[in-house]
Amino acid sequence: MRIVRILMVLTTLFFTSCESEPEKALPSVLLSEAQMVDVMVDVQLMESSISVRKSSNHQTTYLRTHGFDTIFSHHGITDSVFIENFRYYSETPDVMLRIMDSVVVELNRMKSDLENDQTQSSLSPDQ
Repeated sequence: MRIVRILMVLTTLFFTSCESEPEKALPSVLLSEAQMVDVMVDVQLMESSISVRKSSNHQTTYLRTHGFDTIFSHHGITDSVFIENFRYYSETPDVMLRIMDSVVVELNRMKSDLENDQTQSSLSPDQ
């Protein structure tokens, strides 16, 4: 009798655990993955800029208070839209990983372009 109860409990747990996940609530403004990558690239650049300065000088304080607002405004969103979308995409780790991989690829491309520009300018006969 005890084994039957255990089997019934396990069967119930199995079937209840197989229910589909509740749908994620969509953000009020859903950014495409490409748009999210663009915003996150800018956010990463801003965070790096702040991190490099490390001191609490006027410029760092300004960047902390106004820099992100400028980024969001440039992309036509608010900080709350960004946060909603970040949470939304974070609920699907494979999608967030794809977004983050794209951010890294874009940042590496930008770094490579900058290094190429610096190399070209140092090789330029005009200098």
